[in-house]
Amino acid sequence: MKHNKITLAMLFTSFTAVASFSSTAAESLSQALADSSVKVDMNLRYESVDQDNTKKDADALTLRTRMTLNTGSYNSLSAVIEFEDSRQVLGMSDYNDAVGNNGDYSVIADPETTELDQAFVQYKADGVTAKLGRQVITFDGHRFVGHVGWRQDRQTFDGATFAYAADDLTLNYGYITQRNRIFAQVKDINSKDHLLNASYKTSVGKITAYGYLLEVDNDSSNGLDTYGASFTGAQTFDGTKISYQFEYASQDADSGSMSYSADYMLAEIGASFSGAGLKGITAKLGYEVLGSDDGMYGFSTPLATLHKFNGWSDQFLSTPKEGLADLYVSLSGKAFSGKWALAYHDFSADESSATVDDFGSEINAVYSKALNKTLSAGIKYAAYSQGDAATGKVDTDKIWLWLSAKF
Repeated sequence: MKHNKITLAMLFTSFTAVASFSSTAAESLSQALADSSVKVDMNLRYESVDQDNTKKDADALTLRTRMTLNTGSYNSLSAVIEFEDSRQVLGMSDYNDAVGNNGDYSVIADPETTELDQAFVQYKADGVTAKLGRQVITFDGHRFVGHVGWRQDRQTFDGATFAYAADDLTLNYGYITQRNRIFAQVKDINSKDHLLNASYKTSVGKITAYGYLLEVDNDSSNGLDTYGASFTGAQTFDGTKISYQFEYASQDADSGSMSYSADYMLAEIGASFSGAGLKGITAKLGYEVLGSDDGMYGFSTPLATLHKFNGWSDQFLSTPKEGLADLYVSLSGKAFSGKWALAYHDFSADESSATVDDFGSEINAVYSKALNKTLSAGIKYAAYSQGDAATGKVDTDKIWLWLSAKF
């Protein structure tokens, strides 16, 4: 809890300093507190994992409760304090929680935990937003920096962030001192990470350039530097919306004794139909490559919301050293007042070897629905089929059922 105390201390010190600025501070702070709000977010979820290996099939029923206090603003300053708790329900705990319990079962990465999820002071005025403390940080669809919100204990970061927005230009910088990962506090990582992200909107799409300079703070040489750019946009032709996304990044990794380089590429095109009988249908075709350095190192994205990419069965949370090429197609739409999506992935190695080429395939399906203003529910399925035996991947089926409530 050391870092939690440090974050709370920063909040207290900041607000105490603000209180000394004028003789009317007490009244203004009282108004800020009066404008505060408290929100509660609960997620009850069942998850099962069936893998074709020696691990026992896993089942988990967990409840995540998140309570958030947002204060009102005083002199452009405000604060957020948020607590998060994840509990096993009805004794359904036959799973490997990824922090050392039940290792003979398949992994469901939802350990029991109670922790400070966010605690930061925010300054917001004249297009500038600055945050100091523990916070959620996401960029560009979570491919490189995300909150892993699918897991019950989401990812946050300790540090400072600065953003400036004016007209079509947005500039972001963040410095991270600790990565608060999804495995309770057991596997949190001290770091010295620099995040730079700039974007500009044009009439045909948004251009983004970024640099993510990551380093684990453990007195070793382990730098991971990624520089890249993307272009995303959409145009409508005769009632059909055509979307497109192109991205390229290069990465240099220093493991101390050796250094590696790898590239990242993405090309995706989509079409949304709104004709008779096809309202709300979106089709996408994409090809993503996390490159390899001669079959010795695979392009890495350690801060990403990895569950969102390369299949929901989470076979590729770490990129294989041969790299990964993902050819995918998806369909999504609306039905019975809810949303549905289907996807198919075909996986292969970026740098093939005599034994590793085919990484298998996967089918994904999901349906979710808002039951009212408070409750929502959903069902989700992932089925992975193994490719070459040498990859170490096995046939895997996962299913999720959930009921969420927000107050």
